[in-house]
Amino acid sequence: MLGLTDLKQTRFYQEAFADGRQEGLQQERINIVVRLANLGNSAIRIAEMLGLPLEEIQQILSSRADN
Repeated sequence: MLGLTDLKQTRFYQEAFADGRQEGLQQERINIVVRLANLGNSAIRIAEMLGLPLEEIQQILSSRADN
């Protein structure tokens, strides 16, 4: 029988765990950008503060405005 330790060592588990972690990090990045914008920071200022490309910040903000 496959135990939990054995399951965690499978490629499928490791890839699924990594994918889930990446999605969580991306969602947190979006939340931070939106919060900074709600505090009155410009997209340029947010990009400077977070060290992210301005295009990425603009894309996040425009996709949130569409919702």
